[in-house]
Amino acid sequence: MNLSSLRPPKGQKHKKRRLGQGMGTGRGKFAGRGAKGAKSISGYSKMRGFEGGQMPLHRRLPKRGFTNIFHKDYAIINVGVLEKLDGDAFTPESLQKSGIVKKLGAGLKILGNGELSRKITVTANVFSKAALDKIQKQGGSAEVIAKPPAPTGKPVSKKITS
Repeated sequence: MNLSSLRPPKGQKHKKRRLGQGMGTGRGKFAGRGAKGAKSISGYSKMRGFEGGQMPLHRRLPKRGFTNIFHKDYAIINVGVLEKLDGDAFTPESLQKSGIVKKLGAGLKILGNGELSRKITVTANVFSKAALDKIQKQGGSAEVIAKPPAPTGKPVSKKITS
């Protein structure tokens, strides 16, 4: 079989009807768009979510939830991951260089998931209670890097002047 000789079945392909080409074509005058209204003019595009003037669904539904503006995103590492890594001293910078942590964000947080069977020294911004227990049980040490001061009061909004 030669792929260049393949053709669609007869009658499958149709020539596209050209609209608005005069009264003799059968699709002249309004070209199937109707006489009046927004859709009849050129350049019409319906805005996203438009429901013909009815209140759109995304505005009818109740808004729920809360976004904490003081939320901090920490880079998270479990004790079980540190167990598998070579070396016995870990800092945020060394973990970032080795590619274990991509973005530090607000700092490094060590969690207690996994087992630890050797003595390690970990420097991080935050430790979970379980992680601290596991590190100290093996005779290791956990050093806390000073956290940046927590913001107090309401956040300052920037004034927009025009």
